[in-house]
Amino acid sequence: MKRILVALQFLTIMPLGKRLEITEADMQKSITAFPLVGFIQGVLLVGTVRLSEGVFPADLTAAFVLLVYVVSNGGFHLDGLSDTFDAIAKRGDREEKLKAMKDSSSGAAGVTAVVFSILLKYLSLKALAVSSVYYLSALLMPVVSKWAMLVAMHHGKAARKEGLGKIFIEGTGTKKLIVTALMVFILTTGATMVLSDSQGFSNHVFNAVAVMVILYIFGFLATGFYKRRFGGLTGDTLGATSELSEIIFLLVVLSWSRLYI
Repeated sequence: MKRILVALQFLTIMPLGKRLEITEADMQKSITAFPLVGFIQGVLLVGTVRLSEGVFPADLTAAFVLLVYVVSNGGFHLDGLSDTFDAIAKRGDREEKLKAMKDSSSGAAGVTAVVFSILLKYLSLKALAVSSVYYLSALLMPVVSKWAMLVAMHHGKAARKEGLGKIFIEGTGTKKLIVTALMVFILTTGATMVLSDSQGFSNHVFNAVAVMVILYIFGFLATGFYKRRFGGLTGDTLGATSELSEIIFLLVVLSWSRLYI
C-alpha cells in the first residue's frame, strides 16, 4: 500500500492527506506500483466518459477526459514534453541542451509540442467515441504510458548526477521490469476481456502483447535518442516519453479499430 501511495504522490496530485515522509529506497520501491497508479487514473477517466457521454457530444466528452487526466497529473508530463522539445531545438552541446531543459519558461518548440500532443489525443479520443473500444482506450492509456516510462528507465541512464529522475532510473532493475510487465499484461488482458467486444481469450492475449511490444520498442528507441541528444535521461524526458507513448497507443488502437473491429 505504501508503494502505491508513494507512486501516487509522485505521479499525480490526487489528494492523499498528509504527504508521506519517504526515502530514496521508498521511491525506488514505488516503481512497481506505477502501472497500478495508471490503472487508478484510467478508472477516473472511464468514470468521466460515463458521466459525460450521456449529456454532452463526443467532442466535449473527449475534452473533459483530457482535462481530468491533465489535472490529475498536475500537468507534469506536459511540462516535461515542453522542456524536452525546447532542449531538442536548442543549438549547442549537451550541457547547453540540459540547461535549456531546466529553464522554467517554454519556447516555441515546447509550446508546439504541447499543443499537438493535446490535439492528437483529443482527435483520437473523439474518433474512438463511436467504437467499441472507447472505454478500453480511456482505461489503458495511463497504464501503457507508465509502462513505456519503465522501459526507458530500465534501458537508460541518468543524464544528470542529481534529481528525482536519477533516483528512479537507477532503481529500475530487470526484476522490477519483469514484475511490472506481468502487471501490465494482466491489467491489459483483463480490461480487454471485460470492455472489448472481441471474442476469444487468444485475441485478448494477442492484443495485450501487441500493445506492450509496441510500447516497449518505443521506450527502447526513445532511450537511445535521448542518450545521443542529452547523454541520458532526465525527469523531463520521462514525462515526454509518457506523453508520446499515449499518442502512439491511441493511434494504434484507432487504426486497429478502423481496420479490424
